[in-house]
Parts: sequence; structure tokens; C-alpha cells
Amino acid sequence: MSDIIRLLPDSVANQIAAGEVIQRPASAVKELLENAIDSGADSIELIVKDSGKTLLQVIDNGCGMSPTDARMSFERHATSKIKEAADLFKIHTFGFRGEALASIAAIAHVELKSRKIEEELGTQILIEGSAVKSQQACACASGTSIMVKNLFYNVPARRNFLKSEQAEMRHILEEFHRIVLVNPQIAFKLTSSGKILFNLPATNLKIRISNVFGSNFHEKLLSVNLESNVVKISGFIGKPESAKRTKGEQYFFANQRYIRHPYLNHAVEDAFSDLIPEGHFPTYFLYLEVDPGNIDINIHPTKTEVNFQDHTTIYAMLRSAVKQAIGRFSLSSTLDFDTEQSIETFFPKDRPVVMPGVHINPEYNPFSKNTQPELRLSPDMRDEKKDVKGWEQLFEVNSDRQLSPSGNTGTQAAGADLETVQPGKAFIQLNNRFVVTRIISGLMVVDQQAAHERILFEKLLGKAENKKSNSQQLLYPLTVNLSAPDAELVSELISDFISIGFQIEHFGGNSFIIQGVPSDLNTEDVQSLFEAVLQTYKNNQLGLKIDKQTNLIRSMARNLAIKPGKTMLPEEMQSLINDLFTCKVPEVSPSGKKIIIMIGTEEIEKKFG
Repeated sequence: MSDIIRLLPDSVANQIAAGEVIQRPASAVKELLENAIDSGADSIELIVKDSGKTLLQVIDNGCGMSPTDARMSFERHATSKIKEAADLFKIHTFGFRGEALASIAAIAHVELKSRKIEEELGTQILIEGSAVKSQQACACASGTSIMVKNLFYNVPARRNFLKSEQAEMRHILEEFHRIVLVNPQIAFKLTSSGKILFNLPATNLKIRISNVFGSNFHEKLLSVNLESNVVKISGFIGKPESAKRTKGEQYFFANQRYIRHPYLNHAVEDAFSDLIPEGHFPTYFLYLEVDPGNIDINIHPTKTEVNFQDHTTIYAMLRSAVKQAIGRFSLSSTLDFDTEQSIETFFPKDRPVVMPGVHINPEYNPFSKNTQPELRLSPDMRDEKKDVKGWEQLFEVNSDRQLSPSGNTGTQAAGADLETVQPGKAFIQLNNRFVVTRIISGLMVVDQQAAHERILFEKLLGKAENKKSNSQQLLYPLTVNLSAPDAELVSELISDFISIGFQIEHFGGNSFIIQGVPSDLNTEDVQSLFEAVLQTYKNNQLGLKIDKQTNLIRSMARNLAIKPGKTMLPEEMQSLINDLFTCKVPEVSPSGKKIIIMIGTEEIEKKFG
């Protein structure tokens, strides 16, 4: 019997490694930018076309490479960072495993041009699918320029699973943010399909944060500083009043690397626990410096997950540092002399000024003795002439039926009173969470939040499908400033927002103007609602395979629905039940949660033995 175990060809091994290291265009961006930083560059340009599917190019003015180094850089496990296993625990630079360029070259067409400052000519290398097509001398600028074209051209399955251009661009922006926030001393430029998205000069950290996320961030930041023999903590946190309902601006860096660490995230949120509303999240940009021997960064291919040797002490010190920063802000107000003159807000001169209108009801009579009108949690859906599926029969009461045992006059009297109640009008609220009412077979219990979520979902979905959304104009237009990934997301969803009643338009940069909202929407805190909808939408993207419009409508319904703890009037409970049973699917909420529970009379009798 012949041998069956054999070594994989280098091209196949590189493609397997690429699957671990390069998951999408953003993964290649991360590796290329980190290589540029390690080269000692002080100016780096990233050029993207078609969200990286067609072209990724990184140009730096770093040290450059010799012809031999340029060729060796595409070999697996070829690196200048480590010589022995012990060096893994002393790393201060970025990529060190020597797999990035080899992995990229295995799944793309790559062109590298590099020249050392002291050399007159540079080197040009062309590679396609790990195969070197040519290497020759060329005239080029000092530093390195690497072009990655047609990513995943020879792995069609991986290319087909890439998301939309907007989604892939959001991932690229996230990686770009993580790089520029830890290297404010380096100038960065990002161009996407010919449009300059960022042109960031070398500056200090606070100005860099403002340049990336908007000038309004400058006045929201509080400095954090704490130093010990275990860890050095620095950076900025957002003031408590600037907390958002999204987790967008939360960044941890350990030894100049972006990391994810839920345990440390809990330390920051715990420090804010008594200062921000429930469901809101603090903003922070925090930098940890620890002895490289006390941290393991090589536990994940992307190196975003780390292990700290003394994580409990770091947790306590981080929580203390954040509390100190908040305490200093609370005790005294400070003047900030570090603001940059170029940071300013503006309002377009060509935007028309609209006179606000006041709407009155000429038929209103304050002296009328009419009873209070029926309150509704949503517009009357019964006017749409939907099939109510005979639900009123649930509330029919047989006046001859004995509701209480004989011999107890008090109970008989109570039963007689219940019989005189108009069918469907007897509602009670349990724990400010459930609506309970009587039906023929016993009791019906309705989850008020799930029910309202179903009502809103079908109402908004009907508007979007029929293109009959109504908007109410805001008295003053609202400007919403978002992070770059969220701004890309809103740009992608702007037509879907309009379809459900929002009047929204791009304001430049990462800002949007909201001039109108759906007519049924409470306009008290539009910005918080908008941020919460975006966060819910992103959460749904992680676990649900639904189209954009349905996801957006689900997110809207989820955040608009009444929450547990709200006290409801009898008229509101009546309206909720009426609207629920005009829905197509009254039994289950859009998120799959049960809405209605029936408790039969026999089940109740069994409870009494």
C-alpha cells in the first residue's frame, strides 16, 4: 500500500494561512498599515477602490527594503522581529510571525516597489497567487509602495461571501481608526474610490481623536492618567453626559496594539455605573503599557485578544483611574488651551431658513365636558379593514354561567359585578409588565412590550411596502454626529430610513441632518432613539440573516416599544389589545418572543387543590 501522507505545496499552505490571517479586505489593510508603521514611516497613505476588492494600496516613506529583503518578505515565517522563542515575550512592534505578505500574495495580484533611502534604485516585484512573475530594479520614491489587486481572485468561495461594499468599507474604516488612534505622531491619508475620507496631520492624541470623530469630541474628553509598577494607564474618557446608546467609540490599546477585553471593559462601565442612564455606554480611548513579559499577545491570529498575567490588579487600577478622572471633572471646571484653531463647526450658507409653523385645532373647546378620548399607543390599525380572525369571541360572557361557588354571598356579589362588565373592557396590569384580561376559558396574559413591538413592526412594514410613510417636521433640524463606520452604515440605509418616515440627509463628513421623523414618533429624544436603532441594527446583523429594510424596521420597533415598568391606563390597555389582534401574527413578536399566554379555568382550579 502506497504512502498517503504528503507535504502540502507552498501555494496551498499559503492559501490555508490566508484563510486565517486575511478574512476580508480590512484584514489586509491592517497588516499592510502595521508593516508601514514598523518601517519607521511618518507619513502613510491608504488608497482603496471598490472597498478593497479591486485595489488596496499602502504608500509609506519608511526605511524601504533591499532587493533581498523585498523578496524574502513574501516567504512564510520570514521576519526581522524574532530569532528565538523567547523573543515572543519581548515584542514591541506589530507583525512578527512573517505570514501577512505571504498570505496576501497567495490570494491576490501583488506589486511591490521599495527603495532604501541611501540607494539610487529600488526593487519592483510582481506576484500572482504566490508565484513570483518578475523581480527587477526600478526608479521609485524612497520607502515602500505595495498594491494588492483582485483580492480573493483565486478563492471564489471567499470572495462570494464578502458583504456589500458599504459593509466592507465599514470594516476598513474600523481598522484604519484602530491604527491612527495609536499613532498620532504619524500623518495618515485615506482615499476611497478617488474621494479623500481622511487627511490627518501628525498631532497629539486629543487632536487626533477630534480629527477622526468630529470636533465636538474635543470638549467631551477627560484625561486619564495613572502609573504604577504593574501598568501605566493613559488616554481619555468621555464625560458622563456624553454617553451614548451605542458602543461605537470604545477603544483599548495594550502596548500600542488595539485589543478587545470584556473584563476590562466592565471595569470602565462599572466606574460609570451611577452616572449614566441604563442602556447607555461610555466613550473611552484608553492605553495600557505593561511589561511585554506579563502579556501574551499571540493567542489569536489577529492579535486582538490578549492575556494579562495580573488582570485582577489591572482591573482595579483601571476602574480607579477612570473614577479619578470623573471626580476631577466633577470638582472643578477646566479651561482647555490645547484646542486647535482648525477645529470649527459651520452651517452651510446655501441651506434655506424655514419659518417654523404652529398648528392649532380651531374646533377645540376647553370648556367642553366630553370624557377623555381613548388613548392609543399606535395609530388605529382597525381602519385598514384587516381580518380580525374572530378574536372578540374570546371575550363573550355567558350571563347564566356561575362564576363563584354558591353559599358565599360576598363572592357571589363580586361575581355579579364581574358579569356586568362590558366584554373586553376588564383589564388589569400586572407588575407594570403584563396586561391581564378575562376570556371565556379563563384568563389571557399579554406581554405589553412584545405586543407593542409586534404592532409597530407591522405598521412600519406596511408603510415601507406601500410607500405611504408620513413624516412630521422637527421644529429645529437635528444634527447627528457619528463615527465613520456608523456614518457609512447610515449612508447605506438612508433610503430605508426615508421609507419609514425619516427626513434625513448627509451633512458632510460623518454628520447627518434629521429634519423630520415618522409621524407616530415621540420627538422628545430623537438622537438617543437614532443611536439605539443603529446599535440594535448592528447587533441583529451579527446573528440574523434578514434584509436591510426588515432589520431596520425590527430595530425601530424594538426601541420604540413601551418598556416594562410603564404604568398603563385602562384606555391604553384597551387600545393595545385592539391593535394587537388586528396584526397578521399577534402571537409572536418580531424577535420570536411569545406575546400571549392563556390560563384556563381548569388550570386555575387545580391550583386550589
